[in-house]
Amino acid sequence: MSAPSLSTLLKSLKKHYGQPKPPVSRDPLELVLWENVAYMANDEKRAQAFALLKKTVGLKAKQILAADHEKLVAVGRFGIVPFQSAKKLVRIAEIAHFIFHDDLRAAITGDVKSATKALRRFPSIGEPGAEKILLFAHAHKTFALDSNGMRVLHRYGLGEEKKQYAQTYRSVQQAVAGQLPAGFEPLIAAHLLLRQHGKELCKTTRPLCQICPVVNQCRYGQDAARHNPV
Repeated sequence: MSAPSLSTLLKSLKKHYGQPKPPVSRDPLELVLWENVAYMANDEKRAQAFALLKKTVGLKAKQILAADHEKLVAVGRFGIVPFQSAKKLVRIAEIAHFIFHDDLRAAITGDVKSATKALRRFPSIGEPGAEKILLFAHAHKTFALDSNGMRVLHRYGLGEEKKQYAQTYRSVQQAVAGQLPAGFEPLIAAHLLLRQHGKELCKTTRPLCQICPVVNQCRYGQDAARHNPV
């Protein structure tokens, strides 16, 4: 097969899935809250938890710090370990208020390295998650990937599998570095399309290659077809 093209992949995914819905917010604190609002919840439950937090407590650090604990626990019940989720929300508010003085945006407008470091001070935010928030917040044009998107690109033939997840992540990013779409919105759409494809068809186990819109260009799909002919 010829070298895979990221633009061809994204074009095919957009044709198959349509234009993805935009992220829930551009506010960096709200994006951190979104990541922590309901542990191990699916997208639908997470959205419900986020909406409840916004309605009953608010999305500002001071509002969360002043909130009744039971209201935060009620939000966390959309996922598992709700009491732990409530503690995380309080910790996020403490960091945003006492360390970043209620202006997280200012802390992420410098260079990417310092912006990533700032976001990683929050619970459950690793490097990929920080890069995603920087992208969604329109702070830095990072090509953020979650595990689903990374799996899709690696199977498609971009990047190499390494012993450590972080090394594979960087390998995939490097492989597409010269093919990235320009601008925040196209990069965000790319992230969301790759994530959706990884969740719906290009699954971790038993990927649905037989109905995949890019199987003819995918190295993994073509290998599977050769080893398991119909």
